[in-house]
Amino acid sequence: MSSSLSRADIIVAGAGAAGLSAAIALADAGFATLCIGRLDLEAHGRTVALFEGSLRFYRALGLWPRLEPLACPIAAISMIDDTGSAFKARTVTFSASEIGLPAFGANIENNKLVETLAAIARTKPGLTLHEGFLSDVSFEKDRVRVTTEDGACFEAKLLVAADGRRSLGRRKAGIGARAWTYPQVALTTFLAHEHPHHQISTEFHTRSGPCTLVPLPEKDDTPYRSSLVWLMSESEAKRRRALDGEALAAEIEHQTHSHLGALRVDGQLGHFPMAGLRVSRLAGHRIALIGEAAHVFPPLAAQGLNLSLRDTANLAEILEDAQHLGHDIGTAATLASYSSERRSDISVRTLGIDVLNRSLLTDLIPVDFLRSAGLLAFSMIGPLRRAIMREGVLPNGHLPRLMQPPRPTRFTAPKHAGRLSS
Repeated sequence: MSSSLSRADIIVAGAGAAGLSAAIALADAGFATLCIGRLDLEAHGRTVALFEGSLRFYRALGLWPRLEPLACPIAAISMIDDTGSAFKARTVTFSASEIGLPAFGANIENNKLVETLAAIARTKPGLTLHEGFLSDVSFEKDRVRVTTEDGACFEAKLLVAADGRRSLGRRKAGIGARAWTYPQVALTTFLAHEHPHHQISTEFHTRSGPCTLVPLPEKDDTPYRSSLVWLMSESEAKRRRALDGEALAAEIEHQTHSHLGALRVDGQLGHFPMAGLRVSRLAGHRIALIGEAAHVFPPLAAQGLNLSLRDTANLAEILEDAQHLGHDIGTAATLASYSSERRSDISVRTLGIDVLNRSLLTDLIPVDFLRSAGLLAFSMIGPLRRAIMREGVLPNGHLPRLMQPPRPTRFTAPKHAGRLSS
């Protein structure tokens, strides 16, 4: 990137899926946008389940035709109690057809998603991608200034922090965060298997957390593939990481009761300690937090990136409206509505995932009974089950324009907005 390009309307810190998606959306809204971050294109066995709201987001931006061939639809989600509890919960299967959708969403390999978004970002008008990390951030009355690790300096009206749970921007803005850990590690990989998955994501709920098989599209001569997200103790994760592929596949097959037949590990192994994080506020003077800079929780119910894209869709709408009205997009007053509108959605997801995860880790009889009774209610009461499904894939309440079909009429961007200036 040329050193003369020093100013933008918005700087996005972070070049993961959340940061790149935000940068593309903001550039599409007419803001001169600079995305600063280091691309991680390693597979790590990780995938992202994109639900209906996220698919609408990518469709509205014209990105889904590039992503759809890389993804596998998720038509149903099955939850199986494998805790050994005396109050064994009834197996519950949620089908997208019950709420009028062909699928809840689609599962895509994380590295392929990031690689595709980065390729789009590099050719997006009004968007510049600078690969590297921030080394300093300073907030001034009318701008935010950042310095990167390679010595480059930039300034903008607003910093959108999508730089993860240790966000430098968040710390420099003095925004407090409460972090906690869980006694679990997620083991992730890709699997080839004997039987078809029928586009069903299957969760085996164990005493160490869920062991989840999520459908993937076929690859070359491997017609049946799924991704694995298996939560377990740190000691078990260390032991299993030391196994050869055949021995690990045997343990996975045993844990999943040969649900998909014989298994073969079909990719590298990833492992990630489980943690949670909540912030004291989502925005302040010249800064807005999205993604894991704003919220962190275990990968249950595939809420992570979906929540982050709702952050982005909401923020883009607020900033676009402010620009149209001639308001300063970086003031605390402009960003106040972002904080208030996102707070409830984030709080509900963070609390819900925390309660579900902790309920699996305990063998207290009252907790087992309540969890079993809840799943029984979901299974037996159709309206309740459908309400839960709708809330999971497309939350009730205000939906930002980028998540409302069909694509809305957008404001006309100012003539200068598509250029970075010196």
